[in-house]
Amino acid sequence: MYTLEDNFIERTVHQEAQFLKASFESTGQWPKPRVDNMQLLFSEKDLPDDFRDTAIEEPHRKEFFGRQNRHYHLYRFSQFPDVFLVAEVSEQLLVRPSRGGTIQFLVISGLLVTIVACLIAWMIGRHTTRPLNQLVELVDSVALDSLPKAFADGFPNNEVGMLAQVLENALKRIADAVERERSFTMDVSHELRTPLAVIKNAVEVLQVERDKPSGSHQEHLTLDRILHAGEQMEQTVQTLLMLAREEHSSEYSEPTDLMALIERSVIDNRLLLSNKPIEVYIDDSCAVSVFTEPNVLKVVLDNLISNAFKYVEIGTVSFSFVNNALSIADTGPGIQTNLLESVTERGVKGDQSTGLGFGLSIVNRLCEHQGWGLSVNSGEGTTVSLLFSS
Repeated sequence: MYTLEDNFIERTVHQEAQFLKASFESTGQWPKPRVDNMQLLFSEKDLPDDFRDTAIEEPHRKEFFGRQNRHYHLYRFSQFPDVFLVAEVSEQLLVRPSRGGTIQFLVISGLLVTIVACLIAWMIGRHTTRPLNQLVELVDSVALDSLPKAFADGFPNNEVGMLAQVLENALKRIADAVERERSFTMDVSHELRTPLAVIKNAVEVLQVERDKPSGSHQEHLTLDRILHAGEQMEQTVQTLLMLAREEHSSEYSEPTDLMALIERSVIDNRLLLSNKPIEVYIDDSCAVSVFTEPNVLKVVLDNLISNAFKYVEIGTVSFSFVNNALSIADTGPGIQTNLLESVTERGVKGDQSTGLGFGLSIVNRLCEHQGWGLSVNSGEGTTVSLLFSS
């Protein structure tokens, strides 16, 4: 603003000086300036006292400040060194008289702009940190067993969203680990019930047969049952420990004779038949080799076969293998319709069940761990299918 005002005044003084010079060159006389605030002087001694000394000391200076807020512009004629055009322009100044007000305005404006900027920054910061605060409250207040599903999707797609996704994955892994630990204790207790019952029964038989003269052969068979039950418990514990630790069993996988494993599981669970009129059919299609961890498949088969043997009172239990899937079908009472969708969840059992409802839950978790498909269809009888991974 100062520069614009000075340029305007300087241009006005220059135009007047050119007019005076042209008039002198044409008439030989210096005319009186046309503007009242300008005067033509013919000696440095005639310059106003306000700036005379300064003008002499600084011959190239054009602008001077005088007393009582007076302001001067000086034009020197290069061809006439003793001629000066002096313009007292204090009344024409607009910027300088209002300098105090201008400075005050700028200070106040600056303060207001600073306050507004701080307010905007605070609002932006609050808006930016709100998702982070929400994430902190969520993580701090939620329990592992009630963690919202996909809660990271509710946060913006920025650094906070990335942090939420990382936390969700970490919390899910922790929750899964806790769930595996809880499941392991329940699964072990469930899986060891049958072998322990076999051992207990075998010991009772030994006690009865101990005093019989012909008891040696029976004792031998009973001891075999105890030994086999112990081996079964050892394999079950090893398998469930692997599941609890989330270890992948691919390094333990090997070509496994499916027919032999089915026959072994049928024999291990034959006591559940209790002389019931049940026929077991193993189709020739089961004479295949599947690449899997045999102990895991044995636990799965034991659960499925023991369920079939328990609840079928009369009829058949049949095994077939088609399109890389093993099907176990029985002619039992079937599963209640209202339980069919949740039958693989822990603790879900029918009215006729005498167990704890963990068997199919263990089967389902083992299948998920191995990457197998599991389907349960029930109506008049039940068919359970295991789809092995390729």
